Amino acid sequence: MLVVTGGAGFIGSVLAAALNEAGRSDLVIVDRFGHDEKWRNIAKRDFFEIVPVEALHSWLERFGGEVEAIFHLGAISATTFTDADEIIANNLNYSIALWRWCAAAKRPLIYASSAATYGDGTAGF
Repeated sequence: MLVVTGGAGFIGSVLAAALNEAGRSDLVIVDRFGHDEKWRNIAKRDFFEIVPVEALHSWLERFGGEVEAIFHLGAISATTFTDADEIIANNLNYSIALWRWCAAAKRPLIYASSAATYGDGTAGF
């Protein structure tokens, strides 16, 4: 199984589509759906399960032995988001917890970031 955090977002859903095209449907999509229409991004995708963000760590305790890798694309990426506590909890602490799980379980963690982190390229990266 492959876990895709942020799997219903733009980049995560494109990754899910590419994995489907490569013959993988054993995907676990982790995301917050709330009131927006992110569900449309994965409506045509083949996946094994949807896991709420808050439930991933307990899900890993039960099913982690079946996980091959985690693609960690989930984050608060809006540059206009201003709740620092939520950003630290979601973007930093959640990522650290996933890294610790992957390190202990000896599973790859594939992490990606965005312009919200690196900027528009004017700083050279």
